[in-house]
Amino acid sequence: MRLRELRDTEALGLRLLSGDASGLDRRVRGVMTTDLRDPSRYLRGGELVLTGLAWWRGPRDSEPFVRVLAAAGVAGLAAGEAEFGRVPDDLAAACALHGLPLFAVAEEVGFAEITEHVVRRVSGERAGDLAAVVDRHRRLMSAGPGDGGPRAVLDLLDSDLDLRAWVLSATGRPVAAGRLGPLPQQLGGRLAARGLAAGAAGRPGPWRVVLDGVPHTLFPLGGEGGDARTLLTEWLLVVRADARDWPPQRLDLLRGVARLIAAERDRGDAARSVPRRLAGEVLALLGSGAPPAEIGARLRVLAPLLAPGAAGPGWQVVTARVEWRDAEHDTGPEARAVLEDLLAPFARPAVAHGNGEAVALVPLGADDAEPAGAEALLGPAREALESVLRPGRGRLTLGVSAAAPSAEGLRGAVEAARHARRVAAARPGPVSGADHDETASHVLLLPFVPDEVRAALSTGLLQPLRDYDRRHRAGLLATLEAFLAADGSWARCAAGLHIHVNTLRYRVGRIERLTGRDLTRLEDKVDFFLALRMDLTRS
Repeated sequence: MRLRELRDTEALGLRLLSGDASGLDRRVRGVMTTDLRDPSRYLRGGELVLTGLAWWRGPRDSEPFVRVLAAAGVAGLAAGEAEFGRVPDDLAAACALHGLPLFAVAEEVGFAEITEHVVRRVSGERAGDLAAVVDRHRRLMSAGPGDGGPRAVLDLLDSDLDLRAWVLSATGRPVAAGRLGPLPQQLGGRLAARGLAAGAAGRPGPWRVVLDGVPHTLFPLGGEGGDARTLLTEWLLVVRADARDWPPQRLDLLRGVARLIAAERDRGDAARSVPRRLAGEVLALLGSGAPPAEIGARLRVLAPLLAPGAAGPGWQVVTARVEWRDAEHDTGPEARAVLEDLLAPFARPAVAHGNGEAVALVPLGADDAEPAGAEALLGPAREALESVLRPGRGRLTLGVSAAAPSAEGLRGAVEAARHARRVAAARPGPVSGADHDETASHVLLLPFVPDEVRAALSTGLLQPLRDYDRRHRAGLLATLEAFLAADGSWARCAAGLHIHVNTLRYRVGRIERLTGRDLTRLEDKVDFFLALRMDLTRS
């Protein structure tokens, strides 16, 4: 609505004290009542500001107050006459100076009446505008993938409705953004984690999330959100607004927008069917022992689809598995969706799945390209993934190979990635990954040590320390770990634990007496090290 409409509404009795015809054409996007001297933190622009003038103590107060409102881009100011019997002349002068329309509100008119009128009109207009947005976007989407896409509707929400919106994947990865640009990765991950945690707890969408005092509403593109197993493959429409007070019509229209974006996502998903099929063929050839020449021929067909213009790219292999508690269905499609999402910031992969496992073939663009590591893939997404998989609902494990420069090395890369994933699976936690280089150390052996052997070594060496710590709170286990991590350096270990070297020597002596071992001997250090690692994989 426009300020002119407010002035012309007789029931409100607003009198224009400052402002011209162009000022009255300003659009009102909301209403705010304040008596703060500086309300800038609560203003977004386009508001009609109502004030009872409790902040006013004299003529010097008016100009700073009006300057703040003008800088925030408010539509106009309406001042009540109840406090002083009239609106101070200096306030009108300040509004004229800054070009801000000023209305006087008669004593008998309540701010609640004005607020209700504005909210009713603005909500009605925006609902109508939103219907037009949905219709316009539907036409954009039906015209083809090159004519719209998710960004088109985000731009419309921004320009037509003043709604800041983004599309995020389940890991918090920015999928689409309007003209203001994407959310920072950390903020996207936090939003996705909070929203998906609500969905995993059984709360239907949309979900309200407040971060750093700013409310957001998250609409799952799959509808109400489903159970935890579907959330790993979910996309989210994030709107920077609190939808709790929206009328049902407006919520339904935003859900319609989410469905339209979901349809576009399905269209993009279908476009990946050819690379997925070719990846499956490559893996089948590797499994059957086909000659490298035949595998190389398939890779030459696949490479231009993923990395156009790259001549003979190197390849990296990443494997993933999603496991749910008491799950009986094939989790391969979920692992594939997660893997495609995690790899999207680095490259366009071809991902095949089978028997609950997803395997990605990732073009590196050049033979000497540096492949991504497990932590680089999982780190930004860990909070969001764990919000769905915790507590004890399921696990995601990931293994990463080194670069394979040609078809001859691809079979070994697949096996290295699978070995790394098994190493990751032996670790605790709902989300775990391992790189190929970890399979070249003792870590590779630990997952395959029988449980009874692990238990015997852990109990025989570490149980006396656990018992002593439980009785005396001495921190001997933590001291042992720190001592080994410091390679037996007394000074570095003491500094890391923030204790005196003599205290450290006392604790190490206590460890040796309780276990009968000597921490100056390499063999005993190795036994302690392996016992601690095995104890970790059993926990």
